Amino acid sequence: MIRLHHLENSRSQRIVWLLEELEVDYDIEFHRRDPRTMLAPDTLKRLHPLGKSPLIVDEDAGGRVVAESGTIIEYLLERHDGDFRLSPDPGHEDRQDYLFWLHHAEASAMPPLVMSLVFSRLGKSPVPWWLRPLGRRFAAGVRQRYLGPEISRLRQFWEDSLADRQWFSGNAFSAADIQMSFPLMALASRAGLEGCPRLEDFLQRVRDRDAYRRTLEKVGDLTL
Repeated sequence: MIRLHHLENSRSQRIVWLLEELEVDYDIEFHRRDPRTMLAPDTLKRLHPLGKSPLIVDEDAGGRVVAESGTIIEYLLERHDGDFRLSPDPGHEDRQDYLFWLHHAEASAMPPLVMSLVFSRLGKSPVPWWLRPLGRRFAAGVRQRYLGPEISRLRQFWEDSLADRQWFSGNAFSAADIQMSFPLMALASRAGLEGCPRLEDFLQRVRDRDAYRRTLEKVGDLTL
C-alpha cells in the first residue's frame, strides 16, 4: 500500500494522478498550508527533513519514504509499471525524449515560474507596508528584464516541441506529460497560453483523461 502525503494546491496532485493511471492501491493523508506563509506544515518534517510535499510512504517496502516528484515517479513506475504503459521501455526510440521532459519540468520549467510567483508577492502582505512600493518596482524590473523573456522562451519551446507529436515524448501518453502538466497549468493560469494552440490542446486532452478526472474528485483542482 502506498500512502501519499498530499499538500493542498501543490505539485503532489501529479502523484495522485500517476497513482490513478497506474491503478495502484493507495491512501491519501492531507496536509494544509500555513494560512499566513502558505508554506507546508511542520507535520511533513516528521517524515522527511525537508518537510515538503509530495512524499510517499511505501508500506510494502518497510515504510520507505520517497521524496521529490521525479524520484517518486521513477520509483512508482519501476515497481508498478513493468509493462511500460507510462514510459517508453529502455530500448525505445522515444526513451531519451521521455527522460528529458520528465526532468525538464522541475529542472528548467518550474524555477522561473516559481520566481515569478514570489516576485509578484513583494508588493503584498506579509511584506511590511512601507516596503511594498519598493518591492513592486524591484519585481517589475526583474520580470521585464529576465523572467518575462525567459518564460516566453520556454513557452515557445514547449509549443514548438508538440509540432510533430501528440504528447511530449512522442505519440503515446507518458509520465513525462504528468510532470509537464503542472508548469503548463501554472503558465496558463498566470500568463495565459495565447498563441499556443498546441499547448492549449495538450491541457484539454489532459483534462479529458479519466484518471485525471478521478484525481480532481479526490484532491480538487489547482488554484495557481
